[in-house]
Amino acid sequence: MTEAVSAPSAVIVLAAGAGTRMKSDTPKVMHPIAGRSMVQHAVAVARELAPAQLAVVVRHQRDKVASHVLDFDSQVTIVDQDEIPGTGRAVEVGLLGLDALGQQVQGTVVVTYGDVPLLKTETLRKLIAFHEEGKNAVTVLTTHLDQPGSYGRIVRNEAGEVTAIVEAKDASEEQLAITEINSGIYAFDATVLRDALTRVTTDNAQGEKYITDVLAIAREDGYRTSALDIEDRWEVEGANDRVQLAQLGRKLNQRITEGHMVNGVTIVDPESTWIDVTVTIENDVTILPGTYLHGNTHIASGAVVGPDTSLTNVTVGQGAKVSRTEGSDAQIGAGASVGPFAYLRPGTVLGDKGKIGTFVETKNAQIGAGSKLPHLSYAGDVTIGENSNIGAASVFVNYDGVNKHRSTIGSNVRMGSDNMYVAPVTVGDGAYSGAGTIIRKDVPAGALAITQAPQRNIERWVIENRAGTEAAEAAQAALAQDSVSSDKESDKQ
Repeated sequence: MTEAVSAPSAVIVLAAGAGTRMKSDTPKVMHPIAGRSMVQHAVAVARELAPAQLAVVVRHQRDKVASHVLDFDSQVTIVDQDEIPGTGRAVEVGLLGLDALGQQVQGTVVVTYGDVPLLKTETLRKLIAFHEEGKNAVTVLTTHLDQPGSYGRIVRNEAGEVTAIVEAKDASEEQLAITEINSGIYAFDATVLRDALTRVTTDNAQGEKYITDVLAIAREDGYRTSALDIEDRWEVEGANDRVQLAQLGRKLNQRITEGHMVNGVTIVDPESTWIDVTVTIENDVTILPGTYLHGNTHIASGAVVGPDTSLTNVTVGQGAKVSRTEGSDAQIGAGASVGPFAYLRPGTVLGDKGKIGTFVETKNAQIGAGSKLPHLSYAGDVTIGENSNIGAASVFVNYDGVNKHRSTIGSNVRMGSDNMYVAPVTVGDGAYSGAGTIIRKDVPAGALAITQAPQRNIERWVIENRAGTEAAEAAQAALAQDSVSSDKESDKQ
């Protein structure tokens, strides 16, 4: 096979089925694994072939599936399957729909499915090359199964040409012993396909137009028909129920994690690490057990993520450490530290060498380089400058019951523990605050903000107002002991 593979004239993705075994209000092809729905995986692989035209054939919950596909790839042509059932009819309306856009499709047409998410672009390229170099009219993608079950069997002649695809229910005992099965994925010559589809009938037990009949018709017309056998059966496995979906998810995740490890990422426990296909990770990153990376998350070189961490659309800078953290739509700077037990909500931006520590929640917070929120705090709708420290148990009180308000903290600020910042307030550069301060108005640069009131002790309050409690008994005993000690001191004098 040559390395250069021509782009197909068209790819038709079949996504019209109801998928009743999913037992779901969500169309089968829209069920997600590894960050994309099954049909999005299929469309992404098809688009990587750079076809002149790409169609998705829909029927069940048509509007929902069509909108879902177009949100992912707005250049897809949506084609509706009519009342005539069967894969042959689905391909036929797909081809007719593309023909209706202008000039008739010529050359190679690839047919695949919206519920086969592990199929690789590389495999389809091999299929196209094999099809075109062999001057085939029909080429089917096949694999071998030890227990082929209900799959259609591939019947070959002594020359290795495919002479028939026989459905299991119609197969003889000899044919049932064949282990090479039909994946349902094809490369066709468009002209042969177009003609053959007009001759495919519904004269069968199911009353459907079968795409497999195209191969038999092409064979009868004297065209060459063949098959490309692949080793990895998971590439052509579909998901008809949630058990199969989970199996495909595990296989796809294994492929993803192994790919990252080959590229220089340390994944300590791949089985407990789940990574979407959309995630990018640089080399020399370490991923600890129980880590989930979703969406457009990017991890830069030298970072350590995990254990027990879930990040969605989060950028982690070079050499940063993120432990036991939940984060989404956030940015973590180089050399920064997050967690354990931190919650980064959308809009969080942590600067280089900054810190978001234990039991800290942030939202719409821009935290400058070297600044720290170490413990037990909430920082919402705030901008913090560089090299500032926010004391433990601090809260940015950003909501007045109607509107959210923003606060600004300067650089090189040292804030005491248990501070409340009643937004909107501004704290100037180099300012300090005392413990327990409630900041309701702006603090000038270099000032010390304190909320000071005299401490008042009401003697014997617990004994008199909580009589009979353990606290009252303890207080009574302590006071009695103090009295004895006082008497002894007096005797000595």
